[in-house]
Amino acid sequence: MKVNSGFTLVELLIVIVIIGLLGSLVAPEMFSKIGSSKQSTAKAQMQMFETSLDTFYLDVGDYPSNLEELRNSSKPGWDGPYIRKEIPLDPWGNEYQLQVPGGEGSPYAIKSFGKDGREGGDGENQDIVVSG
Repeated sequence: MKVNSGFTLVELLIVIVIIGLLGSLVAPEMFSKIGSSKQSTAKAQMQMFETSLDTFYLDVGDYPSNLEELRNSSKPGWDGPYIRKEIPLDPWGNEYQLQVPGGEGSPYAIKSFGKDGREGGDGENQDIVVSG
């Protein structure tokens, strides 16, 4: 007696359709998490800048006019570099913006303009601002 131990074409098609349906349900959820993780990364990097800016202020008595001064400055009292590596770009490849003084009475504000790199927006294009 001979036994065929294989799958029919119909069985394979059914499995492929099921995998496709599952993928169409799971993939959008996973891709939406990528955007929120980039926003979390930007916030974490800006908090690192906050620590460096505050240390710079303690040494120099004023905040820098740009983030590059955290690595190299000729101001009296400078005892850096306050960031060892190059100033990172935000998760979308844009430069962080430093505003001194910051808005609403804060000494500074660090900004990322989100995915589109322009001020304003919603979702992944939303501005992320950390004020000191």
